[in-house]
Amino acid sequence: MDRGLMFLVRRALTVRNPNQTFSLRCFCSPPMSLSPPFNGKLFVGGLSWSVDEKSLQDAFSSFGEVTEVKILYDKDSGRSRGFGFVCFTNQADATCAKDAMDGKALLGRPLRISYALEKVRGAPVVVPRLSSNGDATSLKR
Repeated sequence: MDRGLMFLVRRALTVRNPNQTFSLRCFCSPPMSLSPPFNGKLFVGGLSWSVDEKSLQDAFSSFGEVTEVKILYDKDSGRSRGFGFVCFTNQADATCAKDAMDGKALLGRPLRISYALEKVRGAPVVVPRLSSNGDATSLKR
């Protein structure tokens, strides 16, 4: 959103009272060009320790073709770390699965689902953020 339009939106959302001025803040999503490219992978958090890759694939396969399911396990105990990844062949199926399954319970635990960021070893992850003036900026984490 350009600065002129943001100024008009803020101006329209400012309520003037003879005694005080109240200002409402509005937050916008960053432009799609700043979002990470879709790689077909969803992050699935909040998994029960009893969930295995077969049951996770069965839960998500009704939304489209699942190409890969991976649950991460602790090296020492061999127990699930409580999160994993589900890969789809196309973005529409992944979006549908994300919207339908986020917050739903699987084996008694609510799932937290988001798009997975592609991790590059040795390189920082760049996440788009909104600056204080409402413009999209990137911060290294």
